[in-house]
Amino acid sequence: MLRFRPILLAASLAASVPAAAQTLDVPAPSPLAKVEQRVGITDFAIEYSSPGVKGRTIWGGLVPYDELWRTGANAATKLTASRDFTFGGQQVPAGTYSVFTIPTASSWTVVLNENTRLNGTNGYDEAQDAARATVRPETVPARERMTFLFSDTTDGATRLDLEWAGLRVSVPITVDTPGHVQAGIDQALGGAWRPHYTAGRYLLENGGDVDTAIRYLDTSISVQPTWWSYWFRAQALAKKGSSADAVASAQKAQELGKGDNIFEGFFKEDVQKAIDGWKKGRS
Repeated sequence: MLRFRPILLAASLAASVPAAAQTLDVPAPSPLAKVEQRVGITDFAIEYSSPGVKGRTIWGGLVPYDELWRTGANAATKLTASRDFTFGGQQVPAGTYSVFTIPTASSWTVVLNENTRLNGTNGYDEAQDAARATVRPETVPARERMTFLFSDTTDGATRLDLEWAGLRVSVPITVDTPGHVQAGIDQALGGAWRPHYTAGRYLLENGGDVDTAIRYLDTSISVQPTWWSYWFRAQALAKKGSSADAVASAQKAQELGKGDNIFEGFFKEDVQKAIDGWKKGRS
């Protein structure tokens, strides 16, 4: 009769248990948290691990005074902004930053650092700081878990608050919402010529109505004159037999295309050949 050794039998039984049944989900000591806030048209998010008080002395104890603190647990706490902003009055480019603090009994320094791969404070380099803000802590009702939140939000400002163990630290954040909106308007309107140009070119190249194509291309030119629209307008005019108008439109394309890499590299010779042909009365 065969006998199995206990170790081999245990290994065999373990291997037969589905992987999902071997995973036990338990609460993390410092659970992951994420808070998001839109300010005007700028999106902010802060992601962090949230330790608990658990009966410990926090300020001046678990979190020593006058030392750099990771401001949370586990991986670096990260603040992300979708557009440029100010942090404590200092200009900061859009991006993701790690958040550190230096607490004292009377004031805190809150730091944004460009290195987001840190775990703890090891490897922290002050030369990579994007901003530093000095603020005074406030006394608030006690929170068991360290919590970040955005408060007092308007279209142009918010505050990043840290609350834990009866204390709040708050840093003002501002965004130039009118400037960001205007930049978006300029970008949108700057590209508004494209749909009409695309529609006109499509009709011209696919046997569509030539008059309609010219109308679309004229609308594109009225929004923003480009060599693209003038060149395809010239071809549409030539197709109608308007050689003189086609030449004038193609010459305008030449004028606008000077210095443009695409025009100079791929269209310049074709445009000139077309002009020469239309001048001779060939369409």
